[in-house]
Amino acid sequence: MKRSALIAALLVGLVPLPAAHAQDRPGQRIMQRIDTNGDGAISKDEMRAARERLFKRLDRNGDGVIDEKEIDSARQAIEDRAEAAQARLGNRWRRLDTNGDGKVSEQEFDSSMPLFDLVDRNGDGRLSADEIATIRKLIAERAN
Repeated sequence: MKRSALIAALLVGLVPLPAAHAQDRPGQRIMQRIDTNGDGAISKDEMRAARERLFKRLDRNGDGVIDEKEIDSARQAIEDRAEAAQARLGNRWRRLDTNGDGKVSEQEFDSSMPLFDLVDRNGDGRLSADEIATIRKLIAERAN
């Protein structure tokens, strides 16, 4: 799924957050990624497996070593994602600033719900189970 579609779905509440709000407790997000058997603890084997996955992601050419070029590539990918996120945030902020005064008031923030309006296919100001199911299906199709 494209990241923007996932973020949009999360904002509307159409896709549940993994394991019921993964960031409620410090370290929970890491725990979810590494604790593959779901027992609430990270074993040495689970940590080894996580490190193997990381190594494979960094060893982009699959030659069994991580070289400086691969690290530079990973660093650049991180920077590119950060720049894209900053651009999206800036664009979103400008759209929220409906009166163009360079500030987003609480009223402007609260009144901007384009994703809700998109999902509310019949325009009645309420999301029915059918409308939610339809948009979830569309999002799932885009993920594949």
